[in-house]
Amino acid sequence: MIEQLILYLTSIILGIMLFFSFAVAPTTFKFLDEKNARSFIRGIFPIYYILNLIISFFTLLIFIYIGNFSLNFYLMGIIFLLFVISNFVLMPLINNFRDNGQEKKFKISHFLSVLINFIQISLLIAILANT
Repeated sequence: MIEQLILYLTSIILGIMLFFSFAVAPTTFKFLDEKNARSFIRGIFPIYYILNLIISFFTLLIFIYIGNFSLNFYLMGIIFLLFVISNFVLMPLINNFRDNGQEKKFKISHFLSVLINFIQISLLIAILANT
């Protein structure tokens, strides 16, 4: 029963990430002007990262509780750490580069955040396929 919770939580994280990546972010820039889109994205990204960070942390705790230190545990650990890095390191850098007109650094750091997101989605799919 509790192992089923790991499957549900992993699916929830994946669903949030896919919805945000393919619905929320593109729609924001389609329907809002640049100033409001930036403000909205800056407001929602921390919520996105913290929510997924909390869910992935809770999932890790369940793995620990049931003593399951399989590959899926370590993949979820990587996903969790990437949320920590994205929220507390990368996002402040991205915002700083944008605010200071450092377009090249902004583009590189933004690409890195997109790449991390893609890696996390791939790892979540791997966990689900391995369950």
